[in-house]
Amino acid sequence: MSEKASLKRLQVFNFKLNALLEITQAINSNLSVCDLLIKYQEILQENLNIGKIVIFKLESAWECILNTPISEESYKLINVERDLMGFTDIRFISNSENPVLKPYDISIPVYNNNSAIAFVLIGDIDEEMEGVSPVIKHLNFIQTITNIIVVAIENIRLFRDSLKQVALKKEMELASKMQNMLIPKKSMLPKNDKLLVTSFYQPHYEVGGDYYDYIQMGDNEFGFCIADVSGKGMSAALLMSNFQATLRALFTKEIPLHVLMERLNERVLSNANGEKFITMFLGRYNTKSHELEYVNAGHNPPLLYEIADKKLTLLKSGCVGLGMLDTIPFIVKGICSITGDTKLLCYTDGLVEILEEDQVNLATTFLEDQLCNPHSIEDNIQEIIEKQQILAGNASIFDDITILGLQFY
Repeated sequence: MSEKASLKRLQVFNFKLNALLEITQAINSNLSVCDLLIKYQEILQENLNIGKIVIFKLESAWECILNTPISEESYKLINVERDLMGFTDIRFISNSENPVLKPYDISIPVYNNNSAIAFVLIGDIDEEMEGVSPVIKHLNFIQTITNIIVVAIENIRLFRDSLKQVALKKEMELASKMQNMLIPKKSMLPKNDKLLVTSFYQPHYEVGGDYYDYIQMGDNEFGFCIADVSGKGMSAALLMSNFQATLRALFTKEIPLHVLMERLNERVLSNANGEKFITMFLGRYNTKSHELEYVNAGHNPPLLYEIADKKLTLLKSGCVGLGMLDTIPFIVKGICSITGDTKLLCYTDGLVEILEEDQVNLATTFLEDQLCNPHSIEDNIQEIIEKQQILAGNASIFDDITILGLQFY
């Protein structure tokens, strides 16, 4: 080998080594995706005199991440699945019968773990006098540094996604804590010789669209409710939080229940813009008169069980769900006179809608069996939780679960 040839070979070797070193340093310096692509572009254009470079990278779909010169828009006509996926090795495409590939000279596929992750198209190659471009000698090298760059960019994307997931998780945890602050703690619910109130609350995700409340209205009267927003997740939780604030502001012992329902319907319509609705059971009880008045707004009918008479009643009287219609056409208030030891079980549909073999089945009969006995409402709810394996991660449960139990003496 001549000295001149050896020197030229050494220069090529040094160029490749320096280029790889430059790319590696850029990656280790945590440069942005834009800066990495600029570095890549400089290597190909300044050292190899390549005029036109296009890179398609696979993320959720094929995207063009580099296109130079910027004024060139022929790449927009290329469909990677249709036009490039058939190329498993480096191809000369300047004479391709495919018209969208004619502006380019060479296609270089980039594979990782036997899967195509990128395609590089280069064109406007600077040719030497004898008509052979020096680029041809470096095609495998171009393929190698493209692989390095594309994998680095993918790692940057995955890292950013992981940061977003961490941030989202923290936000959801905070939202969950705030939502739990709005819902009465079980330990704060009354438990005396006139009344026992207990509850169970478990959102399917960190936050949920279920809600229950207990509101004391003086010495002898209190209100309570259980509600469920259509849908799940953050939007349902936000609507429910707003609804809770509205209910607490409006629900007093003076307001007639039909007026309260009309105002709540207006608020839900205003806040949900017709995209969601709320089902709710709302009751008000007087411990002196032993009278329970209620309105069921499209909710699962609570079960009222009179222990001495062994009588079970479903509390259905009411109206349509809140936010379903601009104006509620009719509201029927239900009234019950409570005599003797009586239990009331309120729940959301997540408790009774069970997924079995891709079908949703209702388990209301199961609730009736658990309630219709002389045991306390606390024992009944605990038995329901255990038999339905709610805390054990029952895979057939796919919604928020809320239970509110009252026992009148």
